[in-house]
Amino acid sequence: MQTVAVIQDSPVVLDRERTLEKAVALVREAAEGGAELVVFPEAFISGYPAWIWRLRPGSDWGICEQLHARFLASSVDLERNGLSLLCDAAKKHEVTIVCGLNERDGQLSRATLYNTVVIIGPDGNILNRHRKLMPTNPERMVWGFGDGAGLRVVDTPSGRLGSLLCWENYMPLARYALYSQGIEVYVAPTYDSGDGWIGTLQHIAREGRCWVIGAGVALTRGDIPSDVPERETLYPDGEDWINPGDSLVVAPGGEIVAGPLREEKGILFAEIDSARVAGSKRALDVAGHYSRPDLFTLEVNRQPQSPVVFG
Repeated sequence: MQTVAVIQDSPVVLDRERTLEKAVALVREAAEGGAELVVFPEAFISGYPAWIWRLRPGSDWGICEQLHARFLASSVDLERNGLSLLCDAAKKHEVTIVCGLNERDGQLSRATLYNTVVIIGPDGNILNRHRKLMPTNPERMVWGFGDGAGLRVVDTPSGRLGSLLCWENYMPLARYALYSQGIEVYVAPTYDSGDGWIGTLQHIAREGRCWVIGAGVALTRGDIPSDVPERETLYPDGEDWINPGDSLVVAPGGEIVAGPLREEKGILFAEIDSARVAGSKRALDVAGHYSRPDLFTLEVNRQPQSPVVFG
């Protein structure tokens, strides 16, 4: 058995250094609670750009430019060890960390941003970096398209672990790319919430016969910096919760074993057992005995857009 801690808390929006400090403190708290696996939401460092769902790309151009400049400045450059504090925390507490972040391209244009999730091992090394393949709707005004280099499942003390971000989890072939690598712990950091999303994660657990961890963004009006342009218009007084979180843990087969944690900040703890995964596939193994490789094949281009170098 392994203890997982799902962090449903807000970052210090648009402030990378303070968010990293908060993340380190949350890792310490989770480890003190017995966690061996710590999972953060989508774009935790340094905040999901919730304003994109309310700004108009034409008439609000000036606001978009101001916010994007701050968003870019608060992003993470992995090629320059931008996650060293979090990597050190993983090593100090001997935990595996999954964390969503806004990643700045450190090798080509130095200006493009990606919606990225990283897996950090208990030795402090980054085991995998996955960039969101298809930013959703207005997200395309913020993030570039990812590639298949990070569509990988890696071995961790908590089991074979992989991750897809938010609505990537509606991409059947992306899910299958993880199933075909024997995934046991499927992590889905997300901005989505509600009954439909919860049902999606239960479906993935039934389909893949794996543990599914949903880490939702918890964001309130008070989390938006007071100097954000048009803050009072975008987030009027009286609207407390911008996004409610809905973090949860689902067992192989679809049973919810923890959560959903809704309109509440905190850490959701749960016990998972990766050994249950193989047994749960007795009747349904979509990448094994229930597949038809004589009829269907999947080829994944894992060539990265640029060389991956972690210092």
